[in-house]
Amino acid sequence: MSDVLGYKGKRVIVSGCFSGMGEAAAKLLVSLGAEVHGFDFKESAVPMASFTQIDLRDPASLEAAVSGVGGKIDALFNCAGLPGGGGFPAMDTMKVNFLGTRHLTEQVIPLMGSKGAIVSIASTGGLGWSRRIPVHMQLLATQGFQAGLDWCEANMDQVGEGYAFSKEAVIVWTQFMGARLIKQGIRINCSLPSPTQTPMMATFHAVSGKEVVDAAAEPLGRYTTPEEQAGPLVLINSDLAGVVNGVVLPVDGGFMGGLATGQVDITKMMARKQDA
Repeated sequence: MSDVLGYKGKRVIVSGCFSGMGEAAAKLLVSLGAEVHGFDFKESAVPMASFTQIDLRDPASLEAAVSGVGGKIDALFNCAGLPGGGGFPAMDTMKVNFLGTRHLTEQVIPLMGSKGAIVSIASTGGLGWSRRIPVHMQLLATQGFQAGLDWCEANMDQVGEGYAFSKEAVIVWTQFMGARLIKQGIRINCSLPSPTQTPMMATFHAVSGKEVVDAAAEPLGRYTTPEEQAGPLVLINSDLAGVVNGVVLPVDGGFMGGLATGQVDITKMMARKQDA
């Protein structure tokens, strides 16, 4: 039972390992005995088996990075992301949060065997996904990075500032691919973090307003830590979660439950921000 999660000797890739949840996940995976290969735009200080600089806006860099790691990959952690707004162009946010993430995943899947696992970080900011499934299915029908980019540029009324739509896309894509990849023995899931104390928080405050962000931290009453978010990511990609597939997992201290039962009302905070 000393390796109950089953990571010892496993080869895993973590994108976004420079900071935040990705860095915390990489550190945890190294401590569990995994062979960790990190990808990020900025160099990571985590002592991994390898680090490759990538740009999720550039599909060629993703293809080269995966080719450089080679061999069998047991698990992929899609942790890289942009907050949207705050000086980040909407299309950069879409490229990093969805188009690049999808393209990276598509490069890794052929290297996975049965029992492969993929997890991506979505957001409670993507809760509008269920109202736009037909729109997202149009995006998912595109083949390849450039085709997806072309669709987004032709539908900027849907893409908006990029963040919410990109996270909705991750959620719908996860559920869509879950039913397909499991036929190959590969699982794919995503998490919905509540506000987390990462370097992106200042941008979230500037763009959305601190009151709105704070409301999404209820009923826990505080922001989570990167380590608290990394644990569920590592768990859901582990051997213990062997039949957990296509799941959108809230990691939010009860925020989703509070919304469902009326104990959390973020709409009041949003209305207050708009009136200010």
